[in-house]
Amino acid sequence: MKRTLTIVAAAFAGLSLSFTLATSSIWSSDAVHSRLGFSVVHMGVSDLNGSFNTYEAKITSANTDFSDAKVEVSGDISSINTASEMRDGHLKSADFFDAEKFPKFTFVSKSFTKVAKSKNEYTVVGDLTLHGVTKEVKMTAVHNGTVTNPRSKKEVSGFKMTGSFKRLDFGVGATTPVEAASDEVKITADLELVKE
Repeated sequence: MKRTLTIVAAAFAGLSLSFTLATSSIWSSDAVHSRLGFSVVHMGVSDLNGSFNTYEAKITSANTDFSDAKVEVSGDISSINTASEMRDGHLKSADFFDAEKFPKFTFVSKSFTKVAKSKNEYTVVGDLTLHGVTKEVKMTAVHNGTVTNPRSKKEVSGFKMTGSFKRLDFGVGATTPVEAASDEVKITADLELVKE
């Protein structure tokens, strides 16, 4: 009898897990309608902007308001683009990101919390892994809405995510003074996500 109850309980647990997985939706970034950018202050007087051309962003959520969302982003350091081949080459070198030794960066959220009294703004806390170092960072996500693409007939959702981190915390550009390139690196991700 005890064995039978154990089997029944395990079966229900499996069904519960299957139901949870089945009701969670995966939203993946549409590369041609998304951008993952960053900026630093150059010499204390101007913003220097760049982006990563090769990356993937994914949000998994069971709720239409994304209140339980998990965010995952990964990208190729070698795809960095600041509109200068010489500068890009320097950024890929061991002086900065060291793309050969650390070819990828990742961000995985640990919490996705709706901001009080806001319908579409969230605080996102997660782990950023960059240059062989993992540290917690906080970002803000704004859900711009969800629509149906008239051509593909697929659901599409838009997000803007912003935040920042200190490059020296990750050992990036350790020999470059903050007067030349700010310690703070601002991140802006404009994401158009397609429901799979």
